[in-house]
Amino acid sequence: MKKGKIKVSDILFVVFIVLLIVPQTRTSIMVMLNQLKVELFSPGLEPEEEQLKLNPFVYQLENLKGEKSYVKVGDGDITFMSYWATWCPPCIAEFPSIDDLYQDYGDKINFVMISNEDPEKIRKFLEKKNFSVPAVVPKMEAPEDLYEKTIPTNYIIDASGKIIIKEKGASDWNSEKVRQILDGLIAAKENSRE
Repeated sequence: MKKGKIKVSDILFVVFIVLLIVPQTRTSIMVMLNQLKVELFSPGLEPEEEQLKLNPFVYQLENLKGEKSYVKVGDGDITFMSYWATWCPPCIAEFPSIDDLYQDYGDKINFVMISNEDPEKIRKFLEKKNFSVPAVVPKMEAPEDLYEKTIPTNYIIDASGKIIIKEKGASDWNSEKVRQILDGLIAAKENSRE
């Protein structure tokens, strides 16, 4: 049996696999791979026939200071809702795009960034990364239509409670496509007031 030459690509492949196995490097590599996905993929509208309409409800939450917070969903306000965690590589990868979106739309729509983690851990994560989008901890079960086992799972819910976008995994939330959708929802809400 003839032995083949070892190629550089074989060595790189083995190094990559070893780095994925080592816990200290795995998260960084997974974040990097998800950042690539964020660069390539932007969420789009759910097909009209698949857009679920939520019954209006009040989400019972707690901010990171331990203060109770209540957010009306489907009762006149547009909501960006995210289920995420500080340890989740796709969440970490997409968070900068959500924070950028928040900078421009935080005063026009509700941003509800929900994590089941310890509030102090969340606060340290946001502070370390210099993110300003507010995060909250749930104080009730997620409504059935919003319950997913996958994180991140993100929603854009229009003022009437219709889930316009539902996206699992990392995405670019600061894309022109998402901004156009939000601008359209905001314009429709303002026109309905007139």
